[in-house]
Amino acid sequence: MRQFFLSSFMKLRLPRLKRMQHYPVETQQLWFETLIRTAAKTEWGQTHFYNQIRTPQDFARQVPVQPYEEFYPWIEKCLQGNASVLWPGKYQWFAKSSGTTNDKSKFIPVSPEAFQDNHFKAGKDLFASYFETNPYSRMANGLNLVIGGSHEVNRLNSGSRSGDLSALLLENLPALYAHYRTPPKEISLMGEWEKKLERMAEIVIRQDIRAMTGVPTWLLVLFERLFEMKQLEDKNLLHIWPNLEVFFHGAVAFGPYREIFRKLIPGDRMQYRETYNASEGFFAFQDQKDSEDLLLLLDHGIYYEFIPMDQWGNTHANAIGIGDVQLNTNYALVISTNSGLWRYVIGDTIKFTSLSPYRIRITGRTKHFINAFGEELIVDNAEVGLQEACRQTGAMISDYTAAPVFLEGKNQGLHEWVIEFSIPPEDSDKFIQVLDEKLQKINSDYAAKRYQNMAMQMPRLHIARTGTFYQWMKDRGKLGGQNKVPRLSNTREYIETILPLL
Repeated sequence: MRQFFLSSFMKLRLPRLKRMQHYPVETQQLWFETLIRTAAKTEWGQTHFYNQIRTPQDFARQVPVQPYEEFYPWIEKCLQGNASVLWPGKYQWFAKSSGTTNDKSKFIPVSPEAFQDNHFKAGKDLFASYFETNPYSRMANGLNLVIGGSHEVNRLNSGSRSGDLSALLLENLPALYAHYRTPPKEISLMGEWEKKLERMAEIVIRQDIRAMTGVPTWLLVLFERLFEMKQLEDKNLLHIWPNLEVFFHGAVAFGPYREIFRKLIPGDRMQYRETYNASEGFFAFQDQKDSEDLLLLLDHGIYYEFIPMDQWGNTHANAIGIGDVQLNTNYALVISTNSGLWRYVIGDTIKFTSLSPYRIRITGRTKHFINAFGEELIVDNAEVGLQEACRQTGAMISDYTAAPVFLEGKNQGLHEWVIEFSIPPEDSDKFIQVLDEKLQKINSDYAAKRYQNMAMQMPRLHIARTGTFYQWMKDRGKLGGQNKVPRLSNTREYIETILPLL
C-alpha cells in the first residue's frame, strides 16, 4: 500500500516533466519573465531597473554576471533581517555551504518559493522518474536513509536560521515524506558528526532500508561502523539491508566510489542515480537506467545562462541561453533563481551531452582545476584517468586530491597526487604511469606540456594511509553533511596541509 500510494502520487508529475522536455526554450522564457516580474519592486530590482527589462538581452545589459564574493553585500542585508532586498519578503532560511573554494562559509538565501518550486518539486520529479523506469520497484515499502547536516540560529538575525541545505530541507519537509525517511529528525539535525554517526548506526542497523540519499564519502563511514556492530567479516551490505535497491548520490563525482559500492553491495539489482542538488538549487538528475547523463531541470524556478569556458575570465564574455548551447562544450553555469540570486556564478562547469532533451554532465569547478603550465586539467579529466588507472592495476580509490609542483630553477613542474585507496594498486608505478598516459590521450593541452618532459615531468604519487582524509576533514571542522574533499587545486593551499599527515 505504501509503495502504491507514493509511486502513484509521484507519477502525477510526469506530464509536466515531459512538457518541459518538449518545450525547453519556451519553459525557460516563462521562468525568465516570472522572475523579473516578481522581483521588480525589490531593492535589487529597482536598482537594476527590472521594470525596463523585456528580453534576456536587456537583462544581460543591466545586470552583471558575478560570483558570491561580489554578490555578498546584498546577501548581508538579507542576513541582517531587511525585507524585499533580493526577493519579496524576508528570508527565514540560509543554506550554509561547505566552502570548498575557500575556508569562509557562504550563506545562500532560500525562499519559500525555492523550497516548493525548486527543491521539493525536483525531488518529486526525481522519484517520479525513478518509478517510471522501475515499475516493479518496492522502494517505498521500506525507508530512505538520508544523511544530512545540521543547522543553527543565525547570529546576525535571531529571526533566521542557517545550516546545511539537507537540514533546511528536513525542517521544511512536507509531513507526508517524513514517513518514508530515516533517521529521526532529532538525530539527523545533531551538530556533532561522530556522535550523530553512532546514534544513526544504532537505529538504521535494525531498519528496512531500501534507498539511500547522500554523499558517498559519509555513507562509507557509516557502513564501516555497521559492519563493526554486526561483526561481519564479509562486508556485504545486503546482509544488513537485504531489500536495498537504489542510492541517490550527489555532491562529489561518483566515479572513484563506484567499484567500492559494487563490492559492498554485490549483484545486479542495485541502482545508482546521480543528483545535482546544490545550496543554490536543484539543477538536474539522472533520469535513465543506462546513461549517467543528467536531465537539466528547466521548469523549477531557475533561469539558466552559460559562459563558454574558453571565454572564462574575459570581461566581455557572452553568456548564452539554453537555445544557443552546443554539445560537448565546457560551460560555466550562471543562474537566476526564485531565491533572489541574479546572474550568479555558481562555480560549476558542465557540458551538454544531449539537446533533445537537454542533458548534461558536470565537468568540474571554475576554481577546481590545475592550469599551472597551460595543461588545463579539469576534474572530468582526472576522474577518467583515475578510473583507467584503477582498472589496469586492480585498485579502488577512497579519496584523492592533486596540486601542481611549480617550476623552480632548472626543475620542470609536475602534478602531485595524494590518494587514499580502499584497495591499493598492484603496482603504484604502473598506476601513475597509466594515469599520466590516459590524461595525455584525453587532454591535448596536458599532452603538449608532457611531451618529452619539456614543461612537466611525470606526476608524483603519495599513497595515504586509511583514514587520512577523514582526519584532515575533521581537523578542518568539515565532517559530514555536504562537506567534500577538494579534488584539484591550482595552488598548494590544500595539499600542503595534507602532506604532514601522510
